Amino acid sequence: MTHFPPPAEELRLLDTELRRLDVRRAQLLARRAWLVAALQQATAQQAAAPVAPGWPSRSAPAVPARRPEATAPGVQNVLLLLGGVLLTVAAMVFTLVSWGHLGIAGRSAVLGAVTLAVLGAPVALLRRGLRSTAESVAGLGLALTVLDAYALYEVAFGAADGTAYAAAASAALAAVWTAYGTALAALPGKAGPRLPRPAALTVAQLVLPLWAVAAGGGSHAVTAAVLLTAAFDAAVALRVTWRPVRTVAAVCACAAGGAGALAAAGLSLAADGPGAAARAAALLVLAAAISLGAARFAPGPAFATGPTLAGALCAVAAAGGVLRAWTPGDWTVPGYLACGIALLAAVRGPEEVRRGVAWASGLVQAGAVLWATPAVGVTLLGPAAWLGRVWSGAPADARAAVTMDASWPPYAVTAPLLLAAVAVVLATAVRDGEWRAQARTASLGLLLAALMVVPTALELPYTVGLLLLGVTVAALLASATRTTVRAEAIVASALLVSLALAVLSLAAQAATLTVLAALTALFAGAAWRGRAAAVSAGASLGWATALAVAAGAASGWRPEHIALLVLVVPAVAALVAWRTADPVTTVVVEVTGAGAAAAAVGLAASDPPLLALVLALCAVVAAATAVRPDRRRVGYAAVVLSVLASWVRLASWQVGVTEAYTLVATVPALFVGMTRRRRDPQASSWTAYGPGLAATLVPSLAAAWSDPGWIRPLLLGASALLLTLLGARHRLQAPLVLGGSVLTLDALHELAPYLVQVSDALPRWAPPALAGLLLLALGATYERRLRDVRRVREVLGRMR
Repeated sequence: MTHFPPPAEELRLLDTELRRLDVRRAQLLARRAWLVAALQQATAQQAAAPVAPGWPSRSAPAVPARRPEATAPGVQNVLLLLGGVLLTVAAMVFTLVSWGHLGIAGRSAVLGAVTLAVLGAPVALLRRGLRSTAESVAGLGLALTVLDAYALYEVAFGAADGTAYAAAASAALAAVWTAYGTALAALPGKAGPRLPRPAALTVAQLVLPLWAVAAGGGSHAVTAAVLLTAAFDAAVALRVTWRPVRTVAAVCACAAGGAGALAAAGLSLAADGPGAAARAAALLVLAAAISLGAARFAPGPAFATGPTLAGALCAVAAAGGVLRAWTPGDWTVPGYLACGIALLAAVRGPEEVRRGVAWASGLVQAGAVLWATPAVGVTLLGPAAWLGRVWSGAPADARAAVTMDASWPPYAVTAPLLLAAVAVVLATAVRDGEWRAQARTASLGLLLAALMVVPTALELPYTVGLLLLGVTVAALLASATRTTVRAEAIVASALLVSLALAVLSLAAQAATLTVLAALTALFAGAAWRGRAAAVSAGASLGWATALAVAAGAASGWRPEHIALLVLVVPAVAALVAWRTADPVTTVVVEVTGAGAAAAAVGLAASDPPLLALVLALCAVVAAATAVRPDRRRVGYAAVVLSVLASWVRLASWQVGVTEAYTLVATVPALFVGMTRRRRDPQASSWTAYGPGLAATLVPSLAAAWSDPGWIRPLLLGASALLLTLLGARHRLQAPLVLGGSVLTLDALHELAPYLVQVSDALPRWAPPALAGLLLLALGATYERRLRDVRRVREVLGRMR
């Protein structure tokens, strides 16, 4: 029966439902209002499409309006700029080309009237609020004043000195443009053009240099004028508050100051006496004073580092130039370096100032290191010339040893002193915890370079040079600690020095043997003590290989006999790798041993019997390595080396039977495959037996097809038949497919003459007919397939 609630309960339910309906109605009305507004906006943005009468219109999708590619102010500025440029060009053409068609009065009247009209036009334009147009017209007026100055020179001052007139005209133009810009800016309630006063400051840059040239001043006077101009620009940049003028003044100050400082530095370097050096130093001191003054009155601490850096560099150039005039050429760079290092002791002031001075000192030290770099390069790379003159005789001294095919850089005697001084500064001056480790590493590298260059720079005896380099290697290895990064860096440096030492020792036989033996022992000791064991062990084995080759050559052995001596290194490497616990060191030792084995193979390549012996010994070493559980894969290399050794031995015996070579590879490959199948019954027969069977069947089949006899095809067919039966018996794909394929091809080869006879007996029309039947059969099959597909599609189409 239907349940009716009490009246009070039913009334409450009805009120609740009505409130829900009111809320839903309000939501729908809000959504409708939004949709109406969106449709109205879309209709206003798109063109109304014609609608046929009587048919309901469907509104087209809204197309976004195209955005303009240029803003209106941008277009305006471009047009005004182009207009001003074109008018300026027209005025120049009129002045330079059409000037002769008018008399003196006409010329003055035209240019004066046009200039006054153009200069006065911005006043009216500014009153109408056309500020951009007034800016463009004012620029045209400034250009016309330059043409007026030129015209005045041509008319009234043609006999005057051109440089002096240019200086006076520049000063007058700067004053006129400044007054003009100030007057426009003073108009009540109007912002004047920004161009006149920055332009006045720009043209004022020419006044003092041109006056110096007109007065007959030399390079020093012109440089002083440029520096004074830079001082004026710096003062304007620091005192003027209007941003356009301040920006232009700062740019001009940097440009003029940089040009003046570079010119003064050039004069200092070209000075041929103390007097010229003192005058250049005075100019550099002026440049330094300007830079330091700009840093002192800079608007903020962030702007003080750059001027301080420039001022400190100028001071170093000034002091170093004076020292250069009083010292020999070899001590020029050390003098500059001493001044640069002295900056660190004299630095005072805020953090920004000290940072700028520190950067200046760092740049000077970097320049000194770059100056010494060619000497280090000759010391490192020069001994490479001995690779083509091995054991040709010891040179006279260490410098002659490295300059066989190179020349010693001029004034490089003090290169070790420069490197050592910078190294000491890096080790002591850098105290920041973040950069201290990097600074000490760089210091170590510089000290190492200094020690290497000492024998060459001082022309010490050849033996002393070798001894000093050897002591350097020993000291580096002894200083290496067990820490990973630092020890590896030190040992790598020692390896670099040892390379230079080994190449340098090639001049004499005794030196070569002694150096190689010492290097082998030093790096072996470092590896034994665990100091970057990977690098040390690899280097020791490498030097041991070189020692074996050198010892064999010193004994008069042939290269193939030296190969047997070199094989001692791979054997030792295998033993060391077995006793080493570090995986990285193990890999490095094994790779180095493999390289020594490859060198032995290359040495024995000219003698096939000894090459076969070397390959066999390498296979023994590889097999011994494969005994280790984590090196089982090396067994494949041992098998390959054994096969290669047997092939080389057979070739040396002049064996020409193909199977003699292939069976040597097939037997071990099948043995490995059987072992693999026993351990992994799921392994495919193609993986286990395919490579081994193909190694013999494919070459034998190729040989049988070119063999006119019957014994090889018969034996190959019998072997293929047996292999096919074995594959069928054990249900293995690889023996079954390979044996059956080879058996079929071998039978076709034997039956080929008879097939040729049968083909000759067939009529000429038989092959085309057979081909046609084959094509018809294929076409019918294709048509039947298409018909079946069509039927399936029809059945599916009738389904509902």
